[in-house]
Amino acid sequence: MGAGKTTIGKLLSRELGFSFCDSDSEIESRCGADIPWIFDVEGEAGFRERECGVIRDLSQTNGIVLATGGGAVLNEDNRANLKEGAQVVYLKTSVEQQFERTRRDRNRPLLQNSEPLKVLTEIFKIRDPLYADVADVVIMTDKKNPKLVVRQILDQVIEHR
Repeated sequence: MGAGKTTIGKLLSRELGFSFCDSDSEIESRCGADIPWIFDVEGEAGFRERECGVIRDLSQTNGIVLATGGGAVLNEDNRANLKEGAQVVYLKTSVEQQFERTRRDRNRPLLQNSEPLKVLTEIFKIRDPLYADVADVVIMTDKKNPKLVVRQILDQVIEHR
């Protein structure tokens, strides 16, 4: 959350000549509602079920850069789908940087509480090992220009081919 997946994903897709897909945007498009509404009506479990179907579909698509929602790695099927036949880049970001990037964003249902920094810390503890396990490449994004991050990704991806 707040790692720059969308910004960096769009830049990377242009560099590669690929299409850019954001799983959250695809969920909203298919559902006809925004993510906070889905969380309100269906809860996190309902959202995660929708997310799993979208990631299953999009992970089978060639020639795309796919940005997933931050919690996508919580689902074992998502991790397997992402690892299968694709190169996975983990845009790792410190909790402090995540907080700075997300603290005013009302489109993040998990952070709409009185202690968002505490929530981010707990989320990081759970998700970081899962991200690291699924990733072919790990790139730190703290205080880096998105174009620099894209260059680092391209350099790393070429090394891992």
